[in-house]
Amino acid sequence: MMRLFGLLVLLVASVSASSFATQRAPASDRFVSTGDVGQRGGQLVVAQRTEPRTLNPITAVDSPSRDVIRRTTADLIHVNRDTQQLEPALAKSWTVSPDGRRFTLLLRRGVRFSDGDVFDADDVVFSFQVYLDEKVASTQRDNLMVGGKPIAVTKLDQYSVQIDVPDQYSSAERLFDSVAMLPRHLLAQPYQEGRLVEAWGLGTPAAAMAGLGPFRFAEHVPGERLVLERNANYWKEDRAGTQLPYLDRVVFVSVPSEDAQAVRFQAGEADVVTRLSATNFELLLKDQPRRNYELRDLGAGLTYEFVFFNQNDPAPALSAEAAARRRWFRQLAFRQAVGSAIDRDGIVRLTYRGRATPLWGHVPPGNKAWFNQALPRPARSLDRARQQLRAAGFSWLPDGTLIDDQRQPVAFTILTNSGNAERNQIATIIQDDLKQIGMRVGVVTLDLRAMLDRVMTTHDYDACVLGLSGGDGDPNSEMNVWLSSGATHLWRPGQKVPATPWEEEIDALMREQIRTRDGQRRKRLYDRVQLLVADNLPIISLVSPNVLVGATTGLANFRPTVLDHPALWNLEELFWRGRRAGAAQ
Repeated sequence: MMRLFGLLVLLVASVSASSFATQRAPASDRFVSTGDVGQRGGQLVVAQRTEPRTLNPITAVDSPSRDVIRRTTADLIHVNRDTQQLEPALAKSWTVSPDGRRFTLLLRRGVRFSDGDVFDADDVVFSFQVYLDEKVASTQRDNLMVGGKPIAVTKLDQYSVQIDVPDQYSSAERLFDSVAMLPRHLLAQPYQEGRLVEAWGLGTPAAAMAGLGPFRFAEHVPGERLVLERNANYWKEDRAGTQLPYLDRVVFVSVPSEDAQAVRFQAGEADVVTRLSATNFELLLKDQPRRNYELRDLGAGLTYEFVFFNQNDPAPALSAEAAARRRWFRQLAFRQAVGSAIDRDGIVRLTYRGRATPLWGHVPPGNKAWFNQALPRPARSLDRARQQLRAAGFSWLPDGTLIDDQRQPVAFTILTNSGNAERNQIATIIQDDLKQIGMRVGVVTLDLRAMLDRVMTTHDYDACVLGLSGGDGDPNSEMNVWLSSGATHLWRPGQKVPATPWEEEIDALMREQIRTRDGQRRKRLYDRVQLLVADNLPIISLVSPNVLVGATTGLANFRPTVLDHPALWNLEELFWRGRRAGAAQ
């Protein structure tokens, strides 16, 4: 079974063959790019705040891993990140039954994996088998379940497949976006042996991996860089008939922080920069007239920053103090008080220099189709926060320290990732805000991989400041976040049954909207989900940052978008104008 829509964020577009193969797809089956016609050569350097954790598209959950993987893989039907409309990918065309539950996909002929092996319907059937296998626990599985049942994928012939959805499925065509097609010839054996989850780690030899994207894995130097090289048999071409991609190499370099990422870009040591902090954006903007780069503020995007508390069941070995903290975190009044005390306008002003929007729900205003404008937006109020705490049995010592009904001082830590300066600032602001109502809060920073291990695996944390991006904006892209059984149901993931009535209602609403093809009804259902989240505060929404990006002057076809990945979504089309093309770098 599979989860196609993926968390906290979706992507990629295209694929192809190997540097060892010379066979091209028939002209009628090639995808023709609409971008400017370019020239081949050169490399693109991308600075990442942390290294990828894996190159395995089945298990990847972190952004650095997905950013790399989506450049080496392709999907059947793709959401164009510029137009936000569907376009053919590995499936050159498709038909839909009148009830919207059966899709017949015609695959492109002549497409090969990067190691030269032919891509056909067997790979499609195998891929969905893997993603939908409960034992594999793919991060995509939840989004491929409809009405509690998996989609069914059947081979019709070598180049056509039939996909049956077990119930009505809204925006079903988007189901196939960002679900990487896998090489059956390489992964069937580890799958049969139960080793698939461990496959394609960073130490895997390049020859043991293959994909259908514009680039293929070349090398990894731990702590320094990960290199992709041009896939010589990619199935896209430009309007002049030149095979894409234009670039020879893409180099992902690891930097310790967002500040270091900006410095690399300013010095010309990185060619694109995304997810910039407003502070660094302003600094780069002042220096732009003297430098060889251009910056763009795209306005509100789909990313939302939030704080959430650990509501997992206490482990038997958990200390009494830690168990007491879990009890606080599960109290709605406690979370409400935290939400009342946080100064969202202050976060916008101090952290983002005005380049963000305060939030009271998890759908940002940049997601114009789904944003619930009717959500209450209460102003910050320390008095209201104190009233909410008193109602829950909390009180204060003479020195202002907040204590619970067992006279235990309210003290906990907020975890966030060290490479993100904005989240560090947010955590510090929250620390100061909560001090004003008597809470003693510490801030702990870890690298992203260690932080995610704490949150998703060991559950060894109190609270966490994190951000998610709503994929292509459609609610289905976050099924694994909002379903109580979802692997990224952050505050209490993987529940066998919903822990609360409101989570049970969200489960029902999300499953109903995914079956409803009536757009207006879907909007009403998802508006209710947003209200339930805002009322029950499993996450306390804070702000939605503007999308701030930059690129070295001369990078052609650079068309940044608010959808992920803002700068690399059309990587196969990017090329250098002038001397950088073809130059040794």
